[in-house]
Amino acid sequence: MGVQVDQPLALLLLPVWAAFIWWTARSTVRLTGGRKAAAIGMRAFILLLLIAVAAGVQPYVTQKRLNIVFVADRSASLDADAFAGAWIAKAIAAKGERDEAGVVGAGLDAAVERTLSPDGLLDEGRFSFRAQIDGRFTDLSRALQMASGMLPEEGGRIVLLSDGEENAGDLMRQARLLKDRGIAVDVLPAAPKQRTDAALEEMKVPKSLRQGESFTIELQVASTFAGPAELRIYADDTELARSEVELEQGANRFVIRTMAKEPGFHRFRAELYAADDEQPANNAAYAFSRVSGPPAVLIVEGEEGSSANLVSALSGSLIASDVIPPERLPLELADYAKYDSIVLNNVPATRIGEKPMQWITRAVGDFGVGLVKVGGQDSYGLGGYFKTPIEEALPVYMDLQGKRQIPSLGLVLIIDRSGSMSDGKLELAKEAAMRTVELLRDQDTVGVLAFDHTPWWVVEPTRLTDRDDVLSRIQGIQPDGGTEIYTALAEGYGKLRQVDAQRKHIILLTDGQSSTAPDYGALTKRITDANMTLSTVAVGDGADTQLLESLANQGKGRYYFTNDQSTLPAIFSRETAMMSRTYIVERTFTPAVGQAGDWAPLFSSGLPAVDAYIATTAKETAEVALLTPEGDPLLARWQYGSGRSVAWTSDLTGQWSSGWIGWPGFPETFVQWVKWTFPQFYSSPYEVSVQAEGGKARLAIVAEGQTESGGGTLDATVSGEAGTEMSLRPVATAPGEYEAVLPHAEPGAYLVRIGSEEGGTTTGFVVPYSPEYRIAGGDGAAKLERVAELTGGRVLDPERPEEAFQAEPAVTRLTTDIRRALLIAALLLWLCDIALRRVSLPWRRLAAALAGLAPGRRSAAGQKPAAGGSAAAAMTRLARRKRDAGEFYAPATGKPPGGAGAAAGGTAAEKATPQAAAAPPADTVPPPHDTAAGSPPAAARAAAPAVPGNSPGSRPESARSAPPDAPPRDDGADADAGSTMSRLLAAKKRSQR
Repeated sequence: MGVQVDQPLALLLLPVWAAFIWWTARSTVRLTGGRKAAAIGMRAFILLLLIAVAAGVQPYVTQKRLNIVFVADRSASLDADAFAGAWIAKAIAAKGERDEAGVVGAGLDAAVERTLSPDGLLDEGRFSFRAQIDGRFTDLSRALQMASGMLPEEGGRIVLLSDGEENAGDLMRQARLLKDRGIAVDVLPAAPKQRTDAALEEMKVPKSLRQGESFTIELQVASTFAGPAELRIYADDTELARSEVELEQGANRFVIRTMAKEPGFHRFRAELYAADDEQPANNAAYAFSRVSGPPAVLIVEGEEGSSANLVSALSGSLIASDVIPPERLPLELADYAKYDSIVLNNVPATRIGEKPMQWITRAVGDFGVGLVKVGGQDSYGLGGYFKTPIEEALPVYMDLQGKRQIPSLGLVLIIDRSGSMSDGKLELAKEAAMRTVELLRDQDTVGVLAFDHTPWWVVEPTRLTDRDDVLSRIQGIQPDGGTEIYTALAEGYGKLRQVDAQRKHIILLTDGQSSTAPDYGALTKRITDANMTLSTVAVGDGADTQLLESLANQGKGRYYFTNDQSTLPAIFSRETAMMSRTYIVERTFTPAVGQAGDWAPLFSSGLPAVDAYIATTAKETAEVALLTPEGDPLLARWQYGSGRSVAWTSDLTGQWSSGWIGWPGFPETFVQWVKWTFPQFYSSPYEVSVQAEGGKARLAIVAEGQTESGGGTLDATVSGEAGTEMSLRPVATAPGEYEAVLPHAEPGAYLVRIGSEEGGTTTGFVVPYSPEYRIAGGDGAAKLERVAELTGGRVLDPERPEEAFQAEPAVTRLTTDIRRALLIAALLLWLCDIALRRVSLPWRRLAAALAGLAPGRRSAAGQKPAAGGSAAAAMTRLARRKRDAGEFYAPATGKPPGGAGAAAGGTAAEKATPQAAAAPPADTVPPPHDTAAGSPPAAARAAAPAVPGNSPGSRPESARSAPPDAPPRDDGADADAGSTMSRLLAAKKRSQR
């Protein structure tokens, strides 16, 4: 046993403590005798206790014990419950009474299964693992770090139960850190789980292929059994081949021959099926390849057969093309990446939908796919492309910025706000209305009427002088109520009739049916008679399509039906644009050459005339190759992200461009437009390599020719098999070198687009299944032995679990925190110190009483006192009381309490006689004389009353010894005795105060 001092610097207060005690002993003058010594000693002890608390004084005892934390590998390659659970239970059962044991589970993460404790197990046969562990990978370093944190300061040991096949973290680095801390790691090598398993270990596909090229797919399969199996090969989720094979125990190699068909990036996947296979997690392998050859172009046409001129021009240059209607557009980004360019030939945005437009824009901006937009009556502004993703990717704006002589427009939007318009319909309707407001000009008039069973003006028809206020009011529309179309339509007509505008138009949107069936014919006639037009939009199958179509026909407008509510903004913006025929400029002209660049030779021999086009506005950084007489762009191009786009604002069917279709130079000119948009892979300044490990994909990027830091930032867009995307920001690790990490990458083949302002590169990488599921083992046992050797640990015997606690125990110091007890003791002593100094008690009487408790004194006290002894005893006690009072006050004043006896409250004789006031102190009264038993002492007789019958002048014998000049008392008593008695009583009262 010993004493531990946590803060030894606090002991420097001891000299200060000694000096304070010395000073207190010299300065304390009010206390004398034993009280002074007790007070000084008590205060010294209080201060000593406080110094002990500040120094952190703690008693301790030492004992020898082992602190061991077991780290159990719970990854998929081992059966922790069957192997580690039983072994750990036996080891804990063999530990000493004072030894402590803890358990940590290890996988990709780590978890504490049992805290360090001396307790045994409830079930001594098996330790039960309960924590949730990700067993797809093995990170032993993380588990060892957690185990070391559980050990106390005096250290301990770690027992690692694993096969040593780590595939995440750095086990040897963590072992070196444990060595520096003096923590030994004992290891117990475990054999991998034995199961019937067949695993696809590798799939090899050429990284680059030519279209039509025959190639082989090589598969490496490992199996623990022999038997039949089936291999299936997929290219972009389409089954490419299927083959029955015969597995042999051990390594197997299979080759499947196929042909590269479609150009672009392709993902390949192989799957293995065997009846006896117990582990399906390792039955898939992945690869990717880029097929080059004749470029491929996707043509999306708005009218069937309208793209014949385009297909003929491309095929003449050996460029393959696929022609589809907008309803068949792909829904995954990878399907767009197969093409070199996409041509939108007079397609309205209302037929494409919001999601496909987003995919097309991403294919252009992120993967370098080209985009060519061809005009017509359903294109650009008239096609509803205002504020759409396609407008963002094109070199022109859909609205007519800065145009003059545009007719004024009065527009009323009637929007159904009934309860059925919830679930996002009303939100998109509001977005459509706001987009329409943004498309209008300041001199236009707009009104927004919401209706349920009654109409309600959100915005009464007004000029767009405060556009933000109008947008804010539209945003506040909420769904509620039923549907009453007629009343709302009549209210909108009535207000629009009062508007002064050159063109007036009503757009009615609803998803339901009117609760009444009035005469709509008379109302639509009044609308057309007032030179207004009416268009209707039916949303969903629940709408009264027959009524809405009839209203649009009678109102000389257009009828729209959509099940895709995302097209509502495009419908509204298209309607708004069509109300102003100024968007279509119908006049025959010869285009003027502008910034033609490398296209200039195409126009050097002259250009054919154009009969009409759709008016647009060129973007600031666009290159306008051909212009109209009004200065509008006829042909423009620009760079958008990693891709390029071209805008031709006339048509290519011959309706507006018959001269161009018949022009001999048209096929080559159109092909050059399309080729200019092809991905620019040859100009990429980046080389990309990918390493997949531990559930993560690490991208290493090298910028060619960049030798200095500050080369700009890069962006990386990763596309997975399921259409998922993730944007990464590579970090510069050295001049011209970058790195990005894709966390939690699931097994599969990925496409990655890496680029900056200077260009970009598209490539692929593969994330295989975790090495945890591989059949062939590595050098895990040898690695565990190196860990034990490095840290000073042992290689344990699987058959002897008790060896775990047979190491040299550590000396453990068990301390007891007594600071709280010391503080409580100091507080109690402080209260006693206050009482000792401030409270005056009959200390001598208490001492006498305690002495009287002794056995000898108790027998003497039990004897009956002699007659007259009580009066003498009283006189003695009073004399001592006066003496005590004198001792208490004498050191401070140097005279009896109260000064003169008269001031102290003596008798009348004392107040009148100076000699009485100057009576000697109480301790000078002579003690009573001893007399024979039964005879009262003289003092007692003096205090006794006069015997009846005596003359008034008679007095006790003791009175005759009084001073001769003492005056007699009025009551005839002895004046001296009365004076003494008065003084003693007064002293007693003062001491009691």
